Amino acid sequence: MTDHHEGHLPGRQRKRFPGISSRAYEHPADRSALVALRKLSGFDTVFKALSGLLPERSLRLLFLSDSVRVSDAQFTHLNDMLRDACYILDLEKVPPMYVTQDPKPNAMCIGLDEPIIVVTTGLVELLDEEEMRAVVGHEVGHALSGHSVYRTVLLFLTSLALKIAWIPLGNVAIMAIVTALREWFRKSELSADRAGLLVGQDVQASMRGLMKIAGGNHLHEMNVDAFLAQADEYEKGGDLRDSVLKILNVLPRSHPFTTVRAAELKKWSETRDYQRIMDGHYPKRTEDKDTSVTDSFRESGRHYADTVRTSKDPLMKLVSDIAGGAGDLAGGLGDKLFGRSGGGQGAKGPKGSQGEPDGRSPDGQSEG
Repeated sequence: MTDHHEGHLPGRQRKRFPGISSRAYEHPADRSALVALRKLSGFDTVFKALSGLLPERSLRLLFLSDSVRVSDAQFTHLNDMLRDACYILDLEKVPPMYVTQDPKPNAMCIGLDEPIIVVTTGLVELLDEEEMRAVVGHEVGHALSGHSVYRTVLLFLTSLALKIAWIPLGNVAIMAIVTALREWFRKSELSADRAGLLVGQDVQASMRGLMKIAGGNHLHEMNVDAFLAQADEYEKGGDLRDSVLKILNVLPRSHPFTTVRAAELKKWSETRDYQRIMDGHYPKRTEDKDTSVTDSFRESGRHYADTVRTSKDPLMKLVSDIAGGAGDLAGGLGDKLFGRSGGGQGAKGPKGSQGEPDGRSPDGQSEG
């Protein structure tokens, strides 16, 4: 096994991103939440004060006593991948990593004071080297973004909700927070998938890994294009009832569905943002303190608006149509109230007349 040293990475040369900020790869909804939290004075202190209430110390002892710690002496190939991932994303302190016996493929990054990475034997046995490299990069991305803090809180609150389920109002309050955290965390998973791609720098390996997580170790029976087609069918298929069922299915999950993750990652890999990062143009960690919370939330809002407008999902299309119809209605009322009705002497052109839509919104701007 090749030892890690500066400038050389196992398998092939990969690009490195010195000083990269996690903002470079974070999903807009994830980024806006993190930027706001980082701006809160004393936020880290408050969360670290919670460490006495959370089972973090117990979890660390559990993994130390009943799992295998990755090192130069144990799971050396994973140790190389971990150090390489930290080198590529310029994470100075390499987090401890454990392999735990569990046939279900899974990985997580948790911890308030310091992140720890845990992967299951099911995942190690399922993925090849390049696929696993993307997963390790995914978890290092979580560590760089600070996701491990909120993941630990989510685990604690979920456990708490189960313990106080017999208290109606208490359970409702906790579950409301859990639901909001899960929605954020699903977006953070999309961010970490992007970090995994930046580390592995092999989009096909990332696709294969997600496909195997969905369908097991039968790669010869699966096809990436067909798998991505499933995501497209899932998004646009069915009627409004199916749209509601999709929402109900995803609410209890901390991760997006696997086909959706694959489609989102493939889409991002083809964007100019990804290419700019690969070309060495990306936000730096030294600039994080100057990041505008307002701009981040505005970008997040634009993303959700674009998602609704371009979605093929029946419910999202209905929402978009209703929003467009409301805009048309508001424009029509404005025309009547302010004397801008079409066909009159004061009309500026045919686009103001009723019954002759021209594909433009009431303010005259072309609709996207």
